[in-house]
Amino acid sequence: MIDLHTHTTFSDGELIPSELVRRAKVMGYTGIAITDHADPSNLEFLIEAAKKARYLENAYEITVATGVEITHVPPAYIPALARRAKELGAEIVVVHGETPAEPVMPGTNMAAAGCGDVDIIAHPGFITEEEARKAASNGIHLEITARKGHNMTNGHVARIAEISGVGLVVDTDSHAPDDLISSDRAFKVALGAGLSRRDAERALNNSKDLLGKIVKNRC
Repeated sequence: MIDLHTHTTFSDGELIPSELVRRAKVMGYTGIAITDHADPSNLEFLIEAAKKARYLENAYEITVATGVEITHVPPAYIPALARRAKELGAEIVVVHGETPAEPVMPGTNMAAAGCGDVDIIAHPGFITEEEARKAASNGIHLEITARKGHNMTNGHVARIAEISGVGLVVDTDSHAPDDLISSDRAFKVALGAGLSRRDAERALNNSKDLLGKIVKNRC
């Protein structure tokens, strides 16, 4: 299992990085990104904290990627904040998409989709075909999520992805120990969204490819 969207006590998660990574390893994870909720007030702190968690890689033989989730930031500020995150060393930049479970500002999906420094639009809700095509043109992936509430639009996201050709990933948006899932469970989440078995496998492989690029860039 490779999970590119998780949270720790540095935002609203329940676990410190060492316990999150250890529990992920026991669940069979080979890679995990720590992507706590970020805005201009805490961006630098979160990236430095996530970098420090990489000490666990050798101990557990798991890749720990440094990331952030840009969350509830006004759309006009997203591109500059994503660029700053990459400059500070973020290896994965996730943007908190327009999930119907929260009052995300309209225009967030489009702002994220047009930004080459964004890697994943998390739980993008009722994302439009136009937004998805723009994301695809920038190499950005949309998320099929295992998280309750946010997952109510997984079927719509899967349908739009098929129309637009945008890549998908499957993440947990983990906040607590029980949120972590096996790769088999992730595959079922993808199937439950309406993906074919081939497309479900492709979504899981997309996460592997993104993690592979991170590892390659470190060399």
